[in-house]
Amino acid sequence: MESLEILANNLANSTTAGFKADREAYGLFVGPEAYNNGAPPLTVPVTERNWTDHTQGPLQATGKSTDLAISGRGFFVLGGRANPSYSRAGSFRVAPNGVLESGDGRPVLDNLNRPIQLAANSDLHITAAGEVHQNGAAVAQLKVVEFPRTEALTKEGSSTFALPADAAATDQPTVARQYQVYQGYLEAPNVHAAESAVRMIHVLRQFESLQRAMTMTSEMNQKVLDEVVKSHG
Repeated sequence: MESLEILANNLANSTTAGFKADREAYGLFVGPEAYNNGAPPLTVPVTERNWTDHTQGPLQATGKSTDLAISGRGFFVLGGRANPSYSRAGSFRVAPNGVLESGDGRPVLDNLNRPIQLAANSDLHITAAGEVHQNGAAVAQLKVVEFPRTEALTKEGSSTFALPADAAATDQPTVARQYQVYQGYLEAPNVHAAESAVRMIHVLRQFESLQRAMTMTSEMNQKVLDEVVKSHG
């Protein structure tokens, strides 16, 4: 059931810009009774933990000047709350007050941790290094950060991440070095829909087999109980 939930969520976000797929890591459960009578142990697969796959998705051209994608390591930084959030989803827009913001209304921060303020009705040009230009002049520098361990991040919705308040000092973000910003592009999710659909069918079949086995075991136990009752009747 846990695997089905993960696969279903991945498929549901197969068109969400910047989405990173969740994966499962499996282990084997061996009950102590499995070693009785010297028989080979019976093992059962269990989901030990879930993890987020941060590999990059393909870049897709949109032609929209406020759509941005990062190639390489790095995250955009969003403000507007007590703690910043980090995202690879660059589907931004310019608010009526001129602030560059995310789809849910959070300001995109510059390298000085300020919301990026833009002039209305002016052409916008953003360089590969993240410099924001209007009317031929640089007005801001996008803040792009990277993490020593992306495993330290936790998901906040479909395409944003947060760093827990108790994160170690070694897990704190640093200024990204090896990246390029592509204006007029969005990063597609790193979900392979066909692969996820095949895996979902496989997991469903496993689930059904386990259900049948449990039903058969329950029926056998009931028969044994009925025989015991009859023999002592």
